[in-house]
Parts: sequence; structure tokens; C-alpha cells
Amino acid sequence: MNESKIAKDEFGPEYVLEVYDPKIGMNGFLVVDNTNLGPGKGGIRMTENVNALEVFRLARVMTFKNALAEIPFGGAKAGIVWKGGSPELKKRFIQSFARKIKFLIPQKYIAGPDVNTGEQEMQWFAESIKSWKAATGKPKNLCCQLCDENGVLKKHCGLPHEYGSTGFGVAQATRIAIDLKKLNIKKTKIAIHGFGNVGTFAYKFLTEMGAKVVALSDLSATIFEKDGFNDELIKRIINNKKTLNEYPKGEKISPNDFWSLPIDVLIPASVTDVINEKNKANIKSKIIVEAGNIPMSEQIEKELFEKGILIVPDLIANSGGVISSFCECNGHCPEEMFKIIEEKISKNVKLILEESLRKNENPREIAFQISKKRIEEKTKNEK
Repeated sequence: MNESKIAKDEFGPEYVLEVYDPKIGMNGFLVVDNTNLGPGKGGIRMTENVNALEVFRLARVMTFKNALAEIPFGGAKAGIVWKGGSPELKKRFIQSFARKIKFLIPQKYIAGPDVNTGEQEMQWFAESIKSWKAATGKPKNLCCQLCDENGVLKKHCGLPHEYGSTGFGVAQATRIAIDLKKLNIKKTKIAIHGFGNVGTFAYKFLTEMGAKVVALSDLSATIFEKDGFNDELIKRIINNKKTLNEYPKGEKISPNDFWSLPIDVLIPASVTDVINEKNKANIKSKIIVEAGNIPMSEQIEKELFEKGILIVPDLIANSGGVISSFCECNGHCPEEMFKIIEEKISKNVKLILEESLRKNENPREIAFQISKKRIEEKTKNEK
């Protein structure tokens, strides 16, 4: 394992592990970056090219994201090299990985969903080492009796990300940014790039607030609907797990033209670096809410901020998922979970953006300053 580029500093990483199961060829990585605030929390991704450095970078983001969300988790991340295969083989990989890192669970690491893992994989992970606390994002019907934070025996059930926790948080972050820009949400035009779990729920919750989504894009189609989408048709597409090319109305446009649309809010909810050198100059929005992880480089983010675009960084915009994990650990029901996400994201997005506007400083820098201060204060108090 090449660790030469993994930076070691005052925050971590505390553990960098590579595990291998020669019987089935499972190769996995776990990085527990920092546990000052609590056990390291971060999902397991299963991709062909995942490596220790990638997992470390993601774990470091989780360290700051969890501190910013004010939840008692440190930062961690895991990865399993996965070239594809049957569900049976995938289950064997997940459960082999769980057994290899069992000695750190749940005191140092709690798993969660990520790329190519969801509620089923989290159930496999927890069942493998016979620990309900080993993972979050489990199926809603996977329950047990556990003591809550007050020592009271309480029924705990899974809170799968399929409830839409991340997209709900993105919608709340968007609402706060719109308010701070002194815009009317019912007259605000929004474009969402990416229509998976995060994008679909961001659409759902924003339209329920009265916002007008005028552009959507996925791998199948890019659609501009100047008067807003037909909700019934979009709900049918989402419920039937179809793609946007099934939407019968609107103007089908080039994927490149998406970035030059005359909108107020842009929500990148797709892949890393989707905003790049080729399209950054075309963006006309007043606000960008980073629903996906690292949708642009920090340099491009800085350039767009200097042009006057208010940016809600991914560190806080998409933290609804990990706040949901905190709620699952504490036995909260879905209604309580949504309330806690709204409270935490609203408070911290407002804190970051107001400070950014007051200092005329990039929101990402403000977010890092706040999260580092929270970790350092916790460390200082425990010495």
C-alpha cells in the first residue's frame, strides 16, 4: 500500500489499514482519521480503483463534515476493491471486510452507505459481526432493543438513506441561501444536475417549498422546462425508477448548454469536478449549493465566489446523510430525524454564509475554520 502521499498532521490519520482475504480476493482499506469527537464515521465505497489515498482524502473530509454538523462522530472512510460480480459474491466481500476490521467497531469506526453500497450492504455488514451498532443506513425493518443516550431501553430501527435525508438537507441549505440573498423562493429558478437519490429528493423537498425547478439533467437527458416541471410526471419517473429521457415535455437541450441557463440556483448533485475549466465561465446563477462531493476544484470555487456567486460548500450542504446516521445510532424515528437535520443544517449554513458575507471570505474557508475550532476545543477540554 502506497501511503507516501497521505499527509500526517495534528488531526490524523489515527489508523490506515489495508486488509486482504486470499480465499476470495477481497482487498479493502479503512482510514480512521480523527476520533476526538467520537467514533470515526464514514461510508464504504466499492469501486474498481479505490485506494488508500482516496479513502484517506474522503476520511479527512468526514472529520470536518461531522464537526461542522455538530454530531459526536469523528472522521473515517472505507473502500473495497470491487470489479463487479454476483450479489452472493458482493455479500461475501462485505462480510469478509467486516470481520477483518471488527476489532475497531464500533469504538473507532461505524460504517455507512457510499458508492455501490446501500441498506442491504449495511445489513450484511452488521450481521457479519453480530453488532447492530456496526453500521448505519440499515433497512427500516431491521430493529433491536438498545439503551438510548439516557440509559433507557428503546427500540432502535434502521434509517436508510432511501428516506431522502441528504436531499432534504440540500433543500434546507438552499432555502437558507435564498433567504440570505433576499430572493423569493417561489420566484427562484433552480437547476439540478444529477437525478439520483440526492437530486430526486432535493427536487421533491424544494418543490414542496414552492421553488420552481426549471432544469434537470442525468445521463439520459438534459431538460429545460421554463415554467417548471410537471410534478405528477416527475413523480412517476422517480417511483418507477426511470430516467429523465422518459419525461415527455420540456425542451431537450445539450448537456453543455445546461451550464449557461439563466437560473438563480445551481445544484450540482452528480459527479466530482462536474464544474470545470470548460463550463465555469458559462455559469450565470447567483447561488451554488454543492449537493455532490467535490463538484469543482477549490480554485474554481474561489473564482466563482470572487465573481459574486454565493456557494454553500459540500461540507455542510450534503451532511443530511451523516446527521441521519447520528439519529439512527440514537434510536430516533424518521420524523425526529428530519427535524434534527433541518435544525443542524439551517443553523450551520446560516452561520457559515453570514460570516462569509460579513468578511467577504470564501464559505469553504469559513467552514474549515469553524470545524477545526470545534475539534481543537474538544481536544483541549479533554487534556
